[in-house]
Amino acid sequence: MTGTEQFLSAELAQAIAMLYAHPAPDAALNLQATRKEFEGDYTAMMFPLLKISRKSPEQTGEEVGQQLQMQCPEVASYNVVKGFLNIRLSAAYWLNRFADVAQTEQYGCHLPSGKTMVVEYSSPNTNKPLHLGHVRNNLLGYSVARLLEANGHRVIKVNLVNDRGIHICKSMLAWQKWGLHATPESSGRKGDHLVGDYYVLFDKEYKRQQADLQAQGKSPAEAARQAPVMLEAQEMLRRWERGDSDTVALWRTMNAWVYAGFDETYRKLGVHFDKIDYESNTYLSGKKIVEEGVRKGVMERRDDGSVWIDLTADGLDQKLLLRSDGTSVYMTQDLGTALQRYEEYHFDAHIYVVGNEQNYHFQALRLVLEKMGYAWAKAIYHLSYGMVELPDGKMKSREGTVVDADDLIEEMIRTARETAQEAGKLDDMPPDEQQRLFAMVGMGALKYFILKVDPKKTMLFDPKESIDFNGHTGPFIQYTHARIKSVLRKAAQQQLVAGLTGATLNGKEIELVKILYAFPEKIREAGDACSPALIANYAYELAKEFNQYYHEVSVLHEPDYALKTQRLLLLQQIAGVLKTAMGILGMEAPERM
Repeated sequence: MTGTEQFLSAELAQAIAMLYAHPAPDAALNLQATRKEFEGDYTAMMFPLLKISRKSPEQTGEEVGQQLQMQCPEVASYNVVKGFLNIRLSAAYWLNRFADVAQTEQYGCHLPSGKTMVVEYSSPNTNKPLHLGHVRNNLLGYSVARLLEANGHRVIKVNLVNDRGIHICKSMLAWQKWGLHATPESSGRKGDHLVGDYYVLFDKEYKRQQADLQAQGKSPAEAARQAPVMLEAQEMLRRWERGDSDTVALWRTMNAWVYAGFDETYRKLGVHFDKIDYESNTYLSGKKIVEEGVRKGVMERRDDGSVWIDLTADGLDQKLLLRSDGTSVYMTQDLGTALQRYEEYHFDAHIYVVGNEQNYHFQALRLVLEKMGYAWAKAIYHLSYGMVELPDGKMKSREGTVVDADDLIEEMIRTARETAQEAGKLDDMPPDEQQRLFAMVGMGALKYFILKVDPKKTMLFDPKESIDFNGHTGPFIQYTHARIKSVLRKAAQQQLVAGLTGATLNGKEIELVKILYAFPEKIREAGDACSPALIANYAYELAKEFNQYYHEVSVLHEPDYALKTQRLLLLQQIAGVLKTAMGILGMEAPERM
């Protein structure tokens, strides 16, 4: 609830008590922004009051409106429409709110909360390069971290790299068989792309062998289990877990190639981490938890040596925690990682940014930790987001049909370059500044297009839609910021100083102040929901409202000096809030476009 809503709710409660000698029902104090087709700032429903007013909704609204206007000088007028009381606050009230905005440093951001939040995102496998799905994960995770920081929390950004397991061994085995000692340097391939090539090769050979076995009369399930290349990969995983020196050496070499490739992609995306954990360092901690669970009777070791936990009473099923050969599964290492992180950070919340196909996994993770007696397990939160789809269908890493993150980034920058060059406004900008701007706009378009969608929703990504300087896009917001900065530069050249002069705000200026004043509450609301989409859409509404205002109102050519300087201050505040909002989204705010 914004400060204005709190103020008006208190005034409403007082008016209702004065009129009807009865406390106001809560429902009557729930204010909504007045719909644009009606006059007013906020609307209150009169229907909850009818039992105590004993009058019609319209009569009740008139009485409450009159009492409000009489007791509260900030209420300029009211009107009643079918039992809805629309309240308009005075221009003087909004001028005071504008002063609040202008006098607050880093407006919108909250004071330190004393809480620590761990946000895990990215979590790639070291057997393939990052793709479009990873792009949404990284941009969402990084933005959620920035959003929580804006809410005053201490945030630890972490990345758990899936650097071990059967999927890693598939790439390693394929490289051994068909790699001919290729390296990133000898092949000219980025390291993560090179390793990903062998993951695809493995899958092709695996499918060929399965087809051969089925032709010999094996069932599909038998063929999948008995394919020689899969048996070799499983044996390689066992050698790795035993610490075989040759296997571990190859694993270290190929992972190093991938890490170098990941770092380059992260830099292009503009995301980073405070700490990177590796499953190869955490799975043993997980195994200790499992062994403790067996001793406590929370978990069961079966005759084949595998360890399970029965979650059927909790609406789930029986969950494997250790295979019969002693190798761990994802759940095992996630148990160990969670414990290590709590011991290190004593977090108030641990947010896992992971796609919705892992909903069951995180339900089970939290439940297993709770059954092991860890009270902090309740602080685990799965930010479950929808998949990214393409106009022509879903992506499949094994088949090499993904949208590569590096290719996507280059395409976005190229499109930004072509769009800007067609506009022809950058001819006097040095080439190196142009290249910097193209990257800024291209990445801004990508980030905004992905983050403006509610995280829970599956989204359809179309790069062509994302770069439109006049649409619901990142470049539109960036262009608005650059446009304001251009006006402010011209004002500085004329030696004009922005300031609060007390000049009366017009209707459009009041609308802008209302949007600005709502920013801290919007940050709080978005933080509670872990939804950068609320900030993205807020920034668009502010940019759209400003452009309508600037089209109708003169700033630099306004003859009234008090109006001119106050309007410059309004522009300063809008630019500042847009920059803060874009910063939360991981976007850069250009000074010129």
